[in-house]
Amino acid sequence: MTRMPRFASAVLALLFAAATAPRACADPGDRSDGSGADQPPPQHLESLVPELAEHPYAMKPGPREFAHRMSFSPSYGMLGTDPLFNFRLAFNPSNWMGWEASLAHAPGQSVHAVLHSLSLIARKPMASRLQPYLAAGYGMMIVFPGQSTNAVSVTRNALVGGGGVEFYIRNDLALRGDVRGASVIGAQRDREGIVAYNYFQGTIGLAFYRSIRP
Repeated sequence: MTRMPRFASAVLALLFAAATAPRACADPGDRSDGSGADQPPPQHLESLVPELAEHPYAMKPGPREFAHRMSFSPSYGMLGTDPLFNFRLAFNPSNWMGWEASLAHAPGQSVHAVLHSLSLIARKPMASRLQPYLAAGYGMMIVFPGQSTNAVSVTRNALVGGGGVEFYIRNDLALRGDVRGASVIGAQRDREGIVAYNYFQGTIGLAFYRSIRP
């Protein structure tokens, strides 16, 4: 020990003291008098949704229930050839019909567009994880032309229609694929008359369902 550096000697002394010191705490079942009666029981984690604790992907038997349920659905996809970020919020007053508000943003290279719409969702509930639906609605598209000189935004009416399918992971969560067409009603420059510009809209995302029953 006298030939070793002081630092190494101190480390060895600490290790020896730790090895020979008595235990600072007893086992969870032990108490100072050996009875172990005053120790609190071990704490266990509790699930936020107790019915999903043992079977997280279980589904209720029978057709899916949509009445008096709300859903919000973030998704990503394409509007024409541009990327599209979409957020949808829906309310279902009955099992076969619902109302859905949609807000989408397509950031383009020279221009970017915002499409918002209100659609009617129609479906027939099925006893399956796959649930198809149809959608039709009306909205408006706002096109922002970027940083061009004297450029102003343009707002046009739009008709939206299509459908999709939801694959339910559990009763309150589903994967959602959606395909719709948006017909933007406008006019050509220096020409009279109305022209419909058609855009393809495809998205994939998640749908989170919550019941609003009292």
